[in-house]
Amino acid sequence: MKTKVSIIGSGFSSLAASCYLAKAGFEVVVFEKNKSLGGRARRLSRDGFHFDMGPTWYWMPDVFEKFFNDFGMSTHDYYELNRLSPAYKVYFKNKESITIADHLETIIAVFEQEERGSGEKLRHFIAQAQKNYHIAINEMVYKPGDSVLELVSWETMIRVHQFFKTISQKVRSEFKSEKLQQILEFPVLFLGAKPSDTPLFYNFMNYADFGLGTWHPSKGMYTVVEAMVTLAQSLGVHFVCEAEVNRIVLEGKKAKGLEVNGEFIASDVVLSGADYHHTEQLLPQQFRMYDEKYWQSRVFAPSSLLFYVGFSQKISNVEHHTLFFDEPFEPHAVEIYDTPAWPKKPLYYASFPSKTDPFFAPEGKEAATFLIPVAPGLEDSPEIRAHYFEMLMNRLEQTTGQELKDSVLFYESFGIQDFVQDYHSYKGNAYGLANILFQTAFLRPKIKSKKVQNLFFTGQLTVPGPGVPPSLISGKIASEKIRKEFGL
Repeated sequence: MKTKVSIIGSGFSSLAASCYLAKAGFEVVVFEKNKSLGGRARRLSRDGFHFDMGPTWYWMPDVFEKFFNDFGMSTHDYYELNRLSPAYKVYFKNKESITIADHLETIIAVFEQEERGSGEKLRHFIAQAQKNYHIAINEMVYKPGDSVLELVSWETMIRVHQFFKTISQKVRSEFKSEKLQQILEFPVLFLGAKPSDTPLFYNFMNYADFGLGTWHPSKGMYTVVEAMVTLAQSLGVHFVCEAEVNRIVLEGKKAKGLEVNGEFIASDVVLSGADYHHTEQLLPQQFRMYDEKYWQSRVFAPSSLLFYVGFSQKISNVEHHTLFFDEPFEPHAVEIYDTPAWPKKPLYYASFPSKTDPFFAPEGKEAATFLIPVAPGLEDSPEIRAHYFEMLMNRLEQTTGQELKDSVLFYESFGIQDFVQDYHSYKGNAYGLANILFQTAFLRPKIKSKKVQNLFFTGQLTVPGPGVPPSLISGKIASEKIRKEFGL
């Protein structure tokens, strides 16, 4: 008889783990509380428009390819992948902008044009970032986070100083243009912390940006979810939607199964890809590894206020990915991390996928997703959301030089309350724990429970951290830990 694994949640880490476990010979059932699979990477469809509700950036394509290769497949067996050209556009104050191309040499030329001498500095910076990337991928991120010794190697030891110097310190010592500084500090925001708090070693994200490029799967990120579900089903994984897990059922100190929609489901192993804090609330207090004081002391990545907008016209002067750094970053960062408050003049990001992919909007129209990073745990209300939507539309019109408000056919919002309601997200955070020095690798919440036998965790709150590629890796790490536990 096969060993049965019950997985809570169907995000990227859960989907990855389900595939690896099924391949290893486990009987795998995935329980998803929402109506559709994918966790935060769901799709919203309305009036012929489509929107990726969660992740919209496809970086680190090698990690996706490696995942499918582990099953004798390729990304190309499931979806069409295109490198965006240009990768993205960044607006600054006074309507000034810089467009980031799809090849490093072109980007170097753009830097040199902005600041004399910066082109060669960028070349050296990315060369270092590339080395760090290969060390991270080959020696660090696939480790289970059990011990500091996992990080000890010749390559990491000679770079130990990079863990005690920040991205901001390096960037601002090399580049004097504020625009170039912001562009180089932007990629580490995917790790959930301020660049001034993020170790220099994480500049490997700059290589992911400028070296590996920005990609787009045809029909968006939900296509990747569909691909992983198809793979999982071919391996025998069973999925159950609208399945709310009420309790992790114990027999002594051992996980015996789940209570799902009030019904007991027996299981030999429980793996949770749901919010770590929420998962432990499904246990009696004495079996939780981390108390409320622990979670309150953690540095969380931001939450987000998102708007999904259907426009009746095509929009000019924007790219598929467009960043609006037309206000100073520091005040916004303080309002996210230091003294949490709704930002007065937020920076924001916009995705216009219909610029390159006709799937997202009817002909002659435009689909847009807007994202404002905000502190988790803030008060959330329809009035607050309406205020920020009006602010976004005003700034978008001013920055891009066109009238757009009258062309808004509809908009839907998604904010802190929705992250809590739909994903049981702690304080409504969007990206998990920030990757700062004291929340890295073995210092993150553990994959294996120390208090409950046969209970495991995966996802952005454990190793290796936030983001879609790390979530794929987290699923693999968790599955390997389970497999070794059961000798498979």
